[in-house]
Amino acid sequence: MSVAFRRESDDEHLEPTFELPIPPGPNLVTARGLAQIQERHDAIEAVLAGELSEEERKKVLRDARYWRQRLASAQVAPAADGKRVAFGTRVTFIRDGAERTVELVGHDEADPGADRIAFTAPLARALMGAEVGEEVEFAGSDEPLEVVAIAMSADEAR
Repeated sequence: MSVAFRRESDDEHLEPTFELPIPPGPNLVTARGLAQIQERHDAIEAVLAGELSEEERKKVLRDARYWRQRLASAQVAPAADGKRVAFGTRVTFIRDGAERTVELVGHDEADPGADRIAFTAPLARALMGAEVGEEVEFAGSDEPLEVVAIAMSADEAR
């Protein structure tokens, strides 16, 4: 039989599994973000300590490598003073006549549905360093964003 018609194993036909991507740059976190990373890390380590099939272990180890790295590289950012938009602040702005408040947090803590965005997101980068009353250009819009309030995040105010 020709080598072309032999099948060594089913594994060679599976899609490759890649590592979870680590966001570039520093791993800045709030105190709440560090606690969340620690919880995820601990939960995955607990799963690894249990009985797993070889395939399940591979999947869990992939997640474990990610969370181990995120925990090891986490840097709690210094508390912002609240005078300028910075990491760990809540900023209220007006865009197209609508008011919105977002909190600038680390990658693993970001949850746009809860109005927490990563400090590297385009909106966060546009707002960074602005003061109350300042207008900021964003996404080529004809109307700039107007910063109306800056506050320490609830996490940082403790």
